[in-house]
Amino acid sequence: MGVLVGASATPASSQESGKLRVTAVSSRPGTVSGDDALIRVEVPASITADTVRVEVAGRDVTSDFRPSGDHALMGVVKELATGSSTFTARAQGADAGQLTVKNHPITGPVFAGPHEQPFICDTAEFKTVTGVSLGPPLDADCSVGTRVDYMYRTTAGAFVPLPDENARPADLATATTSTGRKVPYIVRVETGTINRAIYETAVLHEPNAGTPDPLQRGPGWNGRLVYGFGGGCNGGWYVQGRNTVGIMNDAYLSKGYGVASSSLNVFGNNCNDLLAAETMSMVKEHFVETYGEPAFTIGNGCSGGSYQTHQIADNYPGLLDGILSGCSFPDVGFGTIQTLSDAQLLNHYFKNVAPDTFTKEQQRAVSGFGMWESLGSLARASGRIDPTVYCPAQLPQGQRYHPATNPDGARCDVYSHAVNVYGEVPETGKARRPLDNTGIQYGLDALNKGVIDMDRFIDLNRRIGGLDDDARPAAERTVADLKAVRLAYRTGRMLNGGGGLADVPIIDYRDYTDDAAAGDMHMRFHSFSTRARLDKANGTHANQVMLTRSSGHGFTLAGMLSDMDQWLTGIKGDPGGDTPIEKIVRNRPQGLTDACWTRGIGAKKITEPQVEGIDNTECNTLYPVWTSPRMVAGADVANDIVKCRKRPVTRTDYQVPVTDSQFADLQSVFGTGVCDWSVPGAGQQGLAGTWLDFDPA
Repeated sequence: MGVLVGASATPASSQESGKLRVTAVSSRPGTVSGDDALIRVEVPASITADTVRVEVAGRDVTSDFRPSGDHALMGVVKELATGSSTFTARAQGADAGQLTVKNHPITGPVFAGPHEQPFICDTAEFKTVTGVSLGPPLDADCSVGTRVDYMYRTTAGAFVPLPDENARPADLATATTSTGRKVPYIVRVETGTINRAIYETAVLHEPNAGTPDPLQRGPGWNGRLVYGFGGGCNGGWYVQGRNTVGIMNDAYLSKGYGVASSSLNVFGNNCNDLLAAETMSMVKEHFVETYGEPAFTIGNGCSGGSYQTHQIADNYPGLLDGILSGCSFPDVGFGTIQTLSDAQLLNHYFKNVAPDTFTKEQQRAVSGFGMWESLGSLARASGRIDPTVYCPAQLPQGQRYHPATNPDGARCDVYSHAVNVYGEVPETGKARRPLDNTGIQYGLDALNKGVIDMDRFIDLNRRIGGLDDDARPAAERTVADLKAVRLAYRTGRMLNGGGGLADVPIIDYRDYTDDAAAGDMHMRFHSFSTRARLDKANGTHANQVMLTRSSGHGFTLAGMLSDMDQWLTGIKGDPGGDTPIEKIVRNRPQGLTDACWTRGIGAKKITEPQVEGIDNTECNTLYPVWTSPRMVAGADVANDIVKCRKRPVTRTDYQVPVTDSQFADLQSVFGTGVCDWSVPGAGQQGLAGTWLDFDPA
C-alpha cells in the first residue's frame, strides 16, 4: 500500500501503428473491465474490410465486428479472460495490427488498489427510479443483477414509470434534443453494480427500438455524456452507498444528453477521489459499450462533487473533457482539511484554552473568515479526520475503531480511507498523515493590522498545539509524515492542475455562502486556490471561467451546460495545429467570461475579471473574498503547502513594536523557526504522472 505500481503513458489510440490498426474505444487498453471491450480496427483504403480477420488470444472474434464509417470495423468483444490478452487483426496484403489489453473483474479493482474492508452492502436500501429496492446483494462484492426501467416525462413536468412499453401514454411529453431532433420523452434507465458501486445511466430511448447499439446511435441521444458527482465527505467510507447524485435530470435529458452516476461517485458515500476516478472510469466504459462513444463527456458536481471533477480531470485525463465545478474546492485532503483542522485548533483554543481572551471580532480576524460563526461550523466539519466521529450508520458499532475497546476496528477518517495511497505507519498500523501546522504564525495579519496585540499573538501560538494520531487536541504541534507529504504531491491527492486539467475547460460556479448566518465551509477563496494552482502549473488560467451569484439568482445549469457544449464542440472541430490551451481560448463562447450577478430577484450580470479582495471590485463588494487561517499567517491563496520550510523568527515579521522580552518569547515559541511561505514546502514536487496505478496485482 502507498506504492505507485506504475503509470501508463500510452494513449488508447497509439499502442500499435501498423497498417491494420487496433484500438480500444471503451477504455484505455490497460483498464478494461467486465470481460468485454469495444474495439476498433482501422483498415487501409487498399484493403476490403470484409477480408479482415480478428482474433483475441487465439480465438476468432471476427463475427463480433461490423463496418463503422469508412475503412473501419468495430465491435464489442465479450468473454475476455482476466488479465492480459492480445487482439490481432490480419488481412492479405496488409501488415497485421495488434493491441494488448488488460481485463479486470467487473467488481474491481482496476487501478485504485485493494478493496477496503469492511464494506457494507446497501442494495437492499437503494431505491430505483421506479421506487423499488434493488434487493439483497448476490455476493460479498455487493453485486445485483442489472435491470432496465423505462420512465417518461409527463406534459405536467414529472418523471413517472412507463406503464406499458408497447403503448405511449396520452400525457407523454416531447423532447427536443440539442441536435434539433424531436423524440418521445421516454428514458431508458439502467441500474446495476460496477466496482462494488451501484450505478445508474439514463438515455432517451424507446423500448420498441430494441437494445441500444453502440455502433448505431439512437435518435434520442445527442452523442454527449454528462457524468454527475455528488457531495459530502463525512461518513464516506466502508459503505456501498444508498444513492447516486441522481440521473433523472430534465436539464440534461430534455436536450438528449446521456447521464451517468454511481454511489461511489457521491463523496458522502466515498470520500476518496482515487476510488471515485476508478469507478467513473469503469461506469463510463460500460456506457460506451452500451450506447457508443460520446463526442465528449462533461462532469458536473458541487462541493464534494467538485473535488472529483478537478482531480479526475487532472489525474486521469480523457475521462472528462469539460467540467462544471460548483461550490468548489480544489481537493478534499488539502484545500479543505487544512482549513478545517486549523479551525478546530483555533476553536479549541478560544473556547477551552483561553476563554474570554479574544473578542468574537478578534477571533474572526485570526481565522480570516467572513463570519465568526464559520469557526465553529468548520471545527465541527473537521471530524472527518477523527477516526471516531463520522462513522456511517450502516457500519456496526462492533466493527468501529475505539482507542481503548477496539483499537483494530475500522477508522472512520479521510486518511484511513486513502491508505492505498499513503500507506501505514509500521509502528502503529495507522494511515500516514500529510497534516502539519509547525511554524505557522496564527493571527499574523490580525496582529499587523492592530486587531490583536502581541501578548495575545504569543499566547495563541504558544498554546494552540496540534492534533494527535486520533485528531484530538494535543499540546505539541502536528508533524506531518514526510512520506505521505511527498505522495500527496506525486499522486495528485494535492491537486496539481498541470496534468489533464491544463487542457480541460472549466466553469467554476458558486452560490455565495461566506456570509451564511450559521457559517459555511464553501468559501469563495477556494475557487481562487484552484486558479492559483493552474497559474503555477501552466502559467495561465485561461481555461477557467468563474461565476458567482447569490441564492440562485443569475446563471443556470441549463445555460452553463449549453455554454460548455458549445465550447467543447468548437474545440473538437478546430482543425488548427495549435496547443490545447490555444484552442480552448479561441473557442470559448462569446459572453462566457468571469462574472458575478447582483443579489436578489432580477439579478444583473456584472462582467469583470474575478480577483481576490474584499471591496476592490464591484463583484468583491457584493461577494468579498475572505481568507483562511493559513492565509492570515502568510500563506498564499494556492493553499498548496502541506509542511512549510522554516526560517528563524525576525523582528521584521511584525509591523508593531516588539519588546526584547516579547521577542525572546517568540524565539522560544518558534524554536525550530517560522514558516517561510516564499519557498516550496517540504516534500513539495510535481506529479509523478497521470493514470497512476495503485493495484499491486
